[in-house]
This record gives sequence, structure tokens and C-alpha cells, in this order.
Amino acid sequence: MSEIVSLKDGDKVDHKAIPQYGAELIYISDGAGVPPEIFFILEDLPKCPEYNKLLCSWKDGRIWLALAQGKSLLLANVYPAPDFTTALYYIFLALKSLQLNPEVTTIHFRHHLPEDEQMLLYRYFKSVECQPAAEGNK
Repeated sequence: MSEIVSLKDGDKVDHKAIPQYGAELIYISDGAGVPPEIFFILEDLPKCPEYNKLLCSWKDGRIWLALAQGKSLLLANVYPAPDFTTALYYIFLALKSLQLNPEVTTIHFRHHLPEDEQMLLYRYFKSVECQPAAEGNK
């Protein structure tokens, strides 16, 4: 991993199997043994009922997202997104690079989004699914 990413002294590289996509998530551990948000996104992605699957989480100044078609994982990544406009930029960039049409795609979020952000998404996507406010960021 050190050939791809700059590792600091003390960084611990860890991994988790993602068997539903025949993949292995490799990441730098936070020391508490909690995998990064992308692990939970990949774990929940198969629960999206549509053929084109888009699951996101926007928190801590980052947009975490994964895209799949059926059982094929197309993209799983995290991008810096201090504001919702930047998060949208990366979502649309990912869709465009994979030639997926947002107008026929349902976007799912693992957490609650404010009403105004949900309404903005409805302008571009077939449907918007978010966790209820009470469930929040798990």
C-alpha cells in the first residue's frame, strides 16, 4: 500500500472482505478498529433495490459514495466535500464518468438530509431516499 499512498509512522493498514462484490477493502485503520464509512456503504449497497445502485454519505467534510449495477461494483470512493455543492459535483462526476443517467437513478443516503437538500436532489434524480431524522448518522 505504501507504493500507492503516503503512510505515516504508526499507520496501520487493515482490510475487510466485501464478499457481495468479490472485493477487499484496504484502508488505514483509525486505531479504534472501526472501519471507514465506505465499508458501511458497501455493506448496505446491495439493499438498494434498483439495478443502478447509488449510495452516499455526506459527513465530516467528505462525500462517501458507491455505485453498482446489479452485482457489479463500479465505484467506491471518498472525496473532500466541505459543502453540499461540492458533494453534488463529485456525485455527478461519478455518474458521468460511468455514463449513468441521474434521471433514471434513485440516490440513497445513509443518513438524514435537510429538506432543502433533498428537494435539490429531486430536480436531478428519479427518487431520493434518506434515513429518517431520528436514525441520523449511524
